[in-house]
Amino acid sequence: MTGSKATGFYWHERCFWHDPGAIGVFSAPGAYLQPQPASESPESKRRLKNLLEVSGLIDELTVGKSPPATREDLERFHTPRYLDELEAGSRRGLGDGGDCAPYTAGSLAAAKQSAGLAIAAIEDVARGRRSNAYALCRPPGHHAEADRGRGFCLLGNIPVAVRRARALGQVGRVAILDWDVHHGNGSQAAFYDDPDVLTISLHQAGSYPLDTGEFDEQGKGAGSGSNLNLPLPPGCGVGAYRYAMQRLVLPALAAFRPELIVVACGFDACGKDPLGKMLLNSSAFAALTAQLKGLAQRFCEGRLVMIHEGGYSEGYVPLCGHAVIARLAGSAIDVADPQDAEIAAWGYQALQPHQRELIDGWRRGWAAHADLDAADGVVADALKTSD
Repeated sequence: MTGSKATGFYWHERCFWHDPGAIGVFSAPGAYLQPQPASESPESKRRLKNLLEVSGLIDELTVGKSPPATREDLERFHTPRYLDELEAGSRRGLGDGGDCAPYTAGSLAAAKQSAGLAIAAIEDVARGRRSNAYALCRPPGHHAEADRGRGFCLLGNIPVAVRRARALGQVGRVAILDWDVHHGNGSQAAFYDDPDVLTISLHQAGSYPLDTGEFDEQGKGAGSGSNLNLPLPPGCGVGAYRYAMQRLVLPALAAFRPELIVVACGFDACGKDPLGKMLLNSSAFAALTAQLKGLAQRFCEGRLVMIHEGGYSEGYVPLCGHAVIARLAGSAIDVADPQDAEIAAWGYQALQPHQRELIDGWRRGWAAHADLDAADGVVADALKTSD
């Protein structure tokens, strides 16, 4: 599909009504912890949607809503027992999905709506109704596991949507790239033994969750070699992310040859995020998007879907999100980022020797699963088409 409004944008007001409670960055208040609004608040997402309206970019998109995810679709990933526990907590008006995933009355409805947005975005792109898409999901989903919620996430938006699309025959081979600053443990767990889903997580090492995200977690059984973790050290900037993409992420995607690329699109690797220690600016996220768009055009007829995940800077997330969506849509609308050049000028933005050594080591290790040298040329050709 070409021409205007080939990019879908999916959002719903109900998603902004999810309230985790006054907990700050903790799972519960304590005797010496003054309650404060949760870090995962609606404002960063609402401000992104509002910025799209004010800039006029939303008029170049096809705006979509969707019904909430059904119980049948949720059970494609989650256990019935866990879903029953969420329902019980919803009736009480207070609950916790399991590990730092508190919720209040109305939250489960928002989570089902959030999963529904992911379903609609992936289905519309998989079936050719849209060229690519962005789903403004909330609550996020990439930490949720089959039997519990984790890290602000109640339902696994991407696993639910991808499993549904595959079960209905809408798509076969799927690649999921998670560039949220925290490890994408939910997608890893969902597809760890599936050779037809490649999961890649580019995240800050030793952050959240503490028990997952190492390079040696590479899948099991038939899925051996289908899970790639790149736990970057804190303090990585544009240079390290660019090098990791060019040396390993993009060649691994090219070697896999997906029919659809899905991105767990968190913005907490930005230099302004209170929960991350990375240094990206909005231009870096736009460049990542352009690279993936070029690769998707080469391998899967442009089928690329972004699912919103983390990002906790209420002021800076909208600028990052707008830059990504504008690049996704090929729009000429430019919203000036007043901090873009400042962040780019920070120290240690360039690729550091220890970062290069680490990424080169991962490439050598991953060569056992894919012919990366052969993929390099294909990637170079694909990136010529990126805008």
